[in-house]
Amino acid sequence: MAELTNMDTKVAEVIGLAQAAQGATEKVEKLVEDDALKQTLQRMREEAIETEERTTRVVEGFDGKKTAILDKARETKQEATEMMQTYLGQDADGLDGFEFLTMAEAGEVGHWEILGTLNERARNAALGEVIDWATPIQERHLQEARKGSLQLAADEDPNEPAL
Repeated sequence: MAELTNMDTKVAEVIGLAQAAQGATEKVEKLVEDDALKQTLQRMREEAIETEERTTRVVEGFDGKKTAILDKARETKQEATEMMQTYLGQDADGLDGFEFLTMAEAGEVGHWEILGTLNERARNAALGEVIDWATPIQERHLQEARKGSLQLAADEDPNEPAL
């Protein structure tokens, strides 16, 4: 297997997180009743698919490393999915789902920002284009997850016993 650089690893991680986000938004969508929140989750999922596709296309230009990067991406996806399954147990509700998404989206924003910093020295133009495209989307996803969490929290009775 090809030896991955720090940047290769971070690229793999953003791909894996985009893959995991597709499953996470689908899971959370099943936990909420609000149509506007469902539409937000659907759009987030579509953008996660596009993020995965765009980033994978860039990886195709990484000579001899594509397979190793995509293997690392699958590993990251699996780890993130396991975290989601642990966090969102059988008794999870929509608020739990949006709380998880808030954490996950914060992680994605951080990964894209780190990748951007690494690429400042690497100067990979194709990767730079994807970073410039994806980072604001991930920032918006974080804001939408926070907004959804707060909306659902506002509907909670603070004095009601927790289940």
